[in-house]
Amino acid sequence: MGKKALFVLNPHSGKGLIKNHLLDIVDIVVKADYEVMVYPTQARGDATRIVRERDHCFDLVLCSGGDGTLDEVVAGMIQSGVRTVIGYIPAGSTNDFANSLKIPSVMKKAAQVATTGSVFGCDIGHFNDDIFVYIAAFGLFTEVSYGTPQEMKNMLGHMAYILEGVKHLQNIKSYHLKVTYLSVDGSEKTIEDDFIYGMVTNTYSVGGFKSIAGNVFKGDIALNDGLFEVTLIKVPRNPIELNSILAALTIKNIDTAYMYSFKTGQLVIEANEEVAWTRDGEFGGNHTKAVIAIEKEAIDLMVTK
Repeated sequence: MGKKALFVLNPHSGKGLIKNHLLDIVDIVVKADYEVMVYPTQARGDATRIVRERDHCFDLVLCSGGDGTLDEVVAGMIQSGVRTVIGYIPAGSTNDFANSLKIPSVMKKAAQVATTGSVFGCDIGHFNDDIFVYIAAFGLFTEVSYGTPQEMKNMLGHMAYILEGVKHLQNIKSYHLKVTYLSVDGSEKTIEDDFIYGMVTNTYSVGGFKSIAGNVFKGDIALNDGLFEVTLIKVPRNPIELNSILAALTIKNIDTAYMYSFKTGQLVIEANEEVAWTRDGEFGGNHTKAVIAIEKEAIDLMVTK
């Protein structure tokens, strides 16, 4: 047995199904000629620490949990300065990034991909001093991802996000923002307006649903092109405009009267008050200034051949 694998898992992700499949997954990894060290995370940030401090003789880092767990593993990988291939076995409630990578939702099949698939160089995002794998967002609905109780996510899945999100429609907060970004032609552009929502993404799926960006850019999304897809939604002036915005989101279409959408590799978002952000479905802090940049093909992930 010539290779070594570190298997970091979140035993509480999703419905805790990893506990029912752990032996099968370990067996698959061993059959792929790996000696396996299994580490169940104990608290938030644990996955980042164990990957950052890992023995660098590991040939593969396996990760099982939701997108937040993957985010922690990637953060630990970047902080360690040593690039090791990551195999992802999704076990969360939505698994947006796994869907984008076409990683199977069945754990045993995902374990096969994680050990015998192809290596894919994937972009990651930098957000001030932190990183994110596929989305940084603020405003309407963003509290849903990290504010919905885990028990509710386990029982209701995507419906939990919808039910929790409806509560926020009664009290929509807006932010006056200055957005400076580098366009794909290299010129610097600035937008200043009032917004109720914004997302910076590198994914086809958000919240378990195909991203609006995927429809707007009509297949022109790649997870290794060094570009984010950015969507900003302006403040509706009346209930009719709000309904128009919600209708556009429902059919995953940009209404340019109420939304901005563009591609960029870097942007700065400034506000005159603190804005609460979410990164990969977890609370990302309150910020008056967000400096966001993409790092092209910064990590190696195992994907389906």
